[in-house]
Amino acid sequence: MQTEEQLKELVKQKYSEIALQEKDTNAASCCGASCCSTEVYNIMSDDYTQMEGYNADADLGLGCGLPTQFAKIKKGDVVIDLGSGAGNDAFIARAETGNTGKVIGIDFTPAMIDKARINAEKLAYHNVEFRQGDIEHMPVTANVADVIVSNCVLNLVPNKDAVIKEIYRVLKPGGHFSISDIVLLGDLPENLRSAAEMYAGCVSGAIQKEEYLGLIDKNGFKNVLLQKEKPIIIPDDILKNYLSDTEIAAFKSSGTGIYSVTVYAEKPLESAESCCAPGCCS
Repeated sequence: MQTEEQLKELVKQKYSEIALQEKDTNAASCCGASCCSTEVYNIMSDDYTQMEGYNADADLGLGCGLPTQFAKIKKGDVVIDLGSGAGNDAFIARAETGNTGKVIGIDFTPAMIDKARINAEKLAYHNVEFRQGDIEHMPVTANVADVIVSNCVLNLVPNKDAVIKEIYRVLKPGGHFSISDIVLLGDLPENLRSAAEMYAGCVSGAIQKEEYLGLIDKNGFKNVLLQKEKPIIIPDDILKNYLSDTEIAAFKSSGTGIYSVTVYAEKPLESAESCCAPGCCS
């Protein structure tokens, strides 16, 4: 079993490679992890091309949803994109928040930050910036964001509870998030779950759906809403790298489901009810 730091280093290495690949190469593999598939079969991402702000150079085909479509971004909002990659979701968020807003992309991988900054400069976007950092310890002060978005990233983070706590910290009271991610119903086969390559490919790092939603609730968020859910089917030519034919058949009949979900939740407004003593809110 790899440690959290080893898993983080794996993700950094794989996504550094992806930053230098063409989109077609990413799309032919599991979540861009260049792992295996001989089918031209992107098992995760949705089509962004019709969304305002879409930029082909920033689209590496790595997402598993369209969180910005559901994020209720308003003009003038401060938006943070977690795991911002080459900038695709950040640029779409900018189309929503406009010139009076601000978008901050955070990514763990220096090569992705470089690529996103180049794309922003080409587009002359002066209110979009990209910061290198670990989303378990965001390089952002508290209570700064109106909206947080993220696309197929939390499943790559070993300590998901720490990220949820950070999201709560940096959101303004009354702010909200819309996050697309991979979750499970049932247990993955051990060989698939333990495969480092499949961790970087988004699947084996996923946790149970109820556990995922429970972390959001446990950390104080309100009005949690499942905005979208779709099944993810892993092609046989990927599964054959980790499972025998008998194991593949057993996996398919086990009832285990891999799903892309988009989840919305709000940080509560501060209220007088939270005061610990008379005059504490003055």
